[in-house]
Amino acid sequence: MAEKKTAAKATAAKTAKTKAQPRLKALYAGELKAKLAKELGLSNINQVPELSKVIVSAGVGKKREDKKYTETVELTLAKITGQAPTSRLAKKSIATFKIRKGMGAPVGYLVTLRNDKMYEFVDRLINIALPHVRDFHGVSREAFDKQGNYNLGLKEQTVFPEITFEDASVLHGLEMTFVIKNGSKEGSTKLLELFGMPFEKKGDK
Repeated sequence: MAEKKTAAKATAAKTAKTKAQPRLKALYAGELKAKLAKELGLSNINQVPELSKVIVSAGVGKKREDKKYTETVELTLAKITGQAPTSRLAKKSIATFKIRKGMGAPVGYLVTLRNDKMYEFVDRLINIALPHVRDFHGVSREAFDKQGNYNLGLKEQTVFPEITFEDASVLHGLEMTFVIKNGSKEGSTKLLELFGMPFEKKGDK
């Protein structure tokens, strides 16, 4: 009897874990990975492009001494990612902004997302945030690097539903880098397209 109860609990825990899995993560594992392998002509499933991490960042530049601005940037990243951001110090001196390498005041903040939080963020970005961008015609197809990683910038943080009216009193941009394992421009593009990334139509500027 005790063994049956233990087995039942284990099954329930496994079921709960499956149900809690992010929609996009489950979709990739259960359907998109095999589809991507077929489209790219890959016989080895381990060679299929896979999202490894997403880095969300925002620079503060010459406003680094503006406490309200830097606090808003830090709060924004925490709200939209569900993770505490880390500060970035200057890696080199920039005379225009009166910034010295390694100086105390942060020049920006970033969050590195992996696993469930990464998939949840990407899902919200594609299906909720991007459709709220004003005069949106799709994201660029030309923002891939040689390794197939993708870079995306937003002019305002207000497209995310987590941002309140008070948070929007100070506007700032965001940068996102999608780091893709086994990536290439073709493979990474197909991966993000299957996720629903709204790329510009070919021929559009």
